[in-house]
Amino acid sequence: MSRKDFATLLLLAFAWGASFLFMRIASPELGPVFTTELRVTIAGAALLLYALLTRRRLGLLKHWRSFLLLGAVNAALPFTLICMAELHLSASLAAILNATTPMFAALAAWGTRKEKPGAAKSAGLIIGLVGVGVLVGWSPLPLTGTVLLSVGYSLGAALCYAFGGLYASRVGSGLTPLALAAGQQLGASVVLLPLAVIFAPDHLPSSAAVYSVLGLSLICTSVAYLLYFRLIANIGPVKTVSVTFLVPVFGLLWGVIFLQEQVYANTIAGLVIILLSVMLVNRRARKG
Repeated sequence: MSRKDFATLLLLAFAWGASFLFMRIASPELGPVFTTELRVTIAGAALLLYALLTRRRLGLLKHWRSFLLLGAVNAALPFTLICMAELHLSASLAAILNATTPMFAALAAWGTRKEKPGAAKSAGLIIGLVGVGVLVGWSPLPLTGTVLLSVGYSLGAALCYAFGGLYASRVGSGLTPLALAAGQQLGASVVLLPLAVIFAPDHLPSSAAVYSVLGLSLICTSVAYLLYFRLIANIGPVKTVSVTFLVPVFGLLWGVIFLQEQVYANTIAGLVIILLSVMLVNRRARKG
């Protein structure tokens, strides 16, 4: 990985780490579905405007089916699930749980591409499950049905990202990062629109919620997904998923600084164990 690609990866982790902070602020006030709809619509509109100003062709009509599916799997569903989780979980906990994405990516590759995990990846999958158990089970947070369901939402979002990354690498051939980023967000906006109308809030949002949605849309989505798809094109989906090493660190940092979230022993232990599992899952098997 070149220095430029590593710097891009770092910027992506910075932006995606902040997304958990913004979702934690906006979703309790606006609702998970409406927060996500605003996020993808504003982000898609900003990317479309940029494409028009720079006279870039996106091929939205030509590839609309792919963009709808990509938007549903890689944006609408996981974004909404994380917002639902953060109604009851801290931003830092949700960010760490999201670091299980490479585990699910390995399982997704096994199921769709018949890429059997070797000994290291298999060990990583098991260790990752242990990490989730430590993070959730050894915690001052009461293990109510609501909390466990919220954890399930976070893990479901990670599963969506895993399949979304594989699908993006397949349909992205011949498309620019801008086309993929804009197409995904606009596709997600169309998919979520009917539900967003039903679950629209009946009150005006606070300034904190407004700023959070703008940060979520422009920084964590428009800019971030341009970086994400550029990395997929430059270094491939497997190396790009390694951003999950850094995202929970930033997510934890932003939660502590801006939301005064407390860090417990299980938080650090779970983070370390999950990142160890990510390292093993991403480890290349030796040839020969």
